[in-house]
Amino acid sequence: MDVSGVVWAGTLVALTAVLAADLLIVGRRPHEPSVRESSLWVVFYVGLALLFGVGLWLTAGASVAGQFYTGWLTEYSLSVDNLFVFVIIMTRFAVPRQYQQKVLLIGIVLALVMRGGFIAAGAALISQFTWVFYLFGAFLIYTAINLARHSESSEEFTENVLIRWSRRALPISRGYDGARVTVRENGRRKFTPMLIVMIAIGTTDLIFALDSIPAIFGITHEPYLVFTANVFALMGLRQLYFLLGGLLDRLIYLSVGLAVVLGFIGVKLILEALAENSLPFINGGEHVGWAPHLPIWLSLLVILGTLATATAASLIKASRGGGPR
Repeated sequence: MDVSGVVWAGTLVALTAVLAADLLIVGRRPHEPSVRESSLWVVFYVGLALLFGVGLWLTAGASVAGQFYTGWLTEYSLSVDNLFVFVIIMTRFAVPRQYQQKVLLIGIVLALVMRGGFIAAGAALISQFTWVFYLFGAFLIYTAINLARHSESSEEFTENVLIRWSRRALPISRGYDGARVTVRENGRRKFTPMLIVMIAIGTTDLIFALDSIPAIFGITHEPYLVFTANVFALMGLRQLYFLLGGLLDRLIYLSVGLAVVLGFIGVKLILEALAENSLPFINGGEHVGWAPHLPIWLSLLVILGTLATATAASLIKASRGGGPR
């Protein structure tokens, strides 16, 4: 897939305009969105992703569109799992509901910037060293095992080094002042706890990127598809946070489903690495002929089937009185 600079520029301008409009709306009227408002926004962003895929289908073919849809679905499902941690952070720092939109949107912008850097680095590595797929695949399998092992454990937010340092080094006010990051208190300029919340969201996004970027490179090697799939998966995350609400606690098997998805993609990456092998200590540096190439339609079916099964099992368990996540 050969994407020209004009297409890249046009895509970036269009997506930036959508995000800027979203930021302007939230900045002018901070509030807790209703179910109807959240639903309309989620439908809007999902519709944009579907239309973008149709455009790829018409201009670049079904295979490219399939890679985009599979990558977008994978990133979207991982983003839903991220919402659990966002809920914990918002609760931990007692962020007022009407200002949580701004925190989430800024966190999403930070995530996009950081993931853009990861995507560029990943694409550069892949173009030079195909053996990096061994590392990506092993990391995803390791992550999948940990995710499955800890799916039933209670989730608590532990402040990382950067948050603890910020608390000690920065002058922090006692309470929030709307959605402001700074406030004047006793004649001295201080940061509000909102800054700490944004640092928590931003660093959490960085950790999540370590899983999501190798996962989508297991679906497609095209940087353009990797980037756009990530953007479309993140853009509707803020509204999805408010739409799902209490439903998040009922998706008790989502982590298990995501563990299966990450494990599958990890195995797929290792098989691709074997098929393109050039490491001298594996098969004498020759390609491994028996390693199959898993088609994109199979990946899409596995991911869709796994997520649908995990969601259905979670809701059935919850309806029968199963405990919350």
